[in-house]
Amino acid sequence: MIRPTVVALDAPTETRPTGALVDGLIGVAIFSGSLPATRLALTGFDPLFLTFARGALAGLASAALLAAIRPPLPARGDLPTFGLLSLCVVLGFPLLTALALMRVESAHAVVFIGLLPLATAGFGALRAGERPSRRFWLYACLGSTVVAGFALRGGLTLEPADVLMLAAILAGGLGYAEGGRLSRRLGGWPVIAWANVAALPVTLPLAAWFAPPQMDGIPAAAWAGLGYVSLFSMLIGFVFWNRGLARGGIAAVGQLQLLQPFLGLALAALLLGERIEPAMVVAALAVVACVAAARRAA
Repeated sequence: MIRPTVVALDAPTETRPTGALVDGLIGVAIFSGSLPATRLALTGFDPLFLTFARGALAGLASAALLAAIRPPLPARGDLPTFGLLSLCVVLGFPLLTALALMRVESAHAVVFIGLLPLATAGFGALRAGERPSRRFWLYACLGSTVVAGFALRGGLTLEPADVLMLAAILAGGLGYAEGGRLSRRLGGWPVIAWANVAALPVTLPLAAWFAPPQMDGIPAAAWAGLGYVSLFSMLIGFVFWNRGLARGGIAAVGQLQLLQPFLGLALAALLLGERIEPAMVVAALAVVACVAAARRAA
């Protein structure tokens, strides 16, 4: 018998619009700490070790979760999709963003995070058969423009790392769309758990290979960053995010990512004492309006 905790996630999308938005918001809130946590982790680890270590730790935690709850096994026909999902969200996005953040500040990366909802919606249309309305695309583009405009208000100098961030956005959008598509049948948390486990044959040995020779001099902040991106960014956040995409639609719920840069800035203000500018409040309100309009138009 299939466990009720998994079956409940397969309820029709139309019956859970509010729950889908709540799940999506929780996921976005968790993801908003990913870039700051990655920057912290890079103070003690190189990008290659960080990428493989976070994937290995998430994979081990996911294996323990799967062993404890024992959801149904994915079908053999789903294996290629899980391979693609692992490549995108377990390896591709983390590695590309880590390499980029070695060269540019987090504020610079906000420009590209603002494009992630469009990438997710685009791949949702291509891979999951979603067909949002023209009004949806209008509001989605408008929201992305607001985010980019806020990030660009101080000017932007093109960097070689921009190519890495663009590639990361494409990997993230494709991974989110594939995860949302699988979650419609398998449930939100089993999808990311199986994806993390599928990557273990790569992440575990490479994490050991690239491990620093000396661990005692690594600052506590770097360990905290590694812990966050391993458990929250790679597992817990996706539990809510995949479930939200499955319930509410990849394109519609994906627009909540427009809030991620502003949530990240608010988190920095709360934890680091940075000042919240009035422009941030205005831009955040405009983005919320675009998200609400895109949700209704999807």
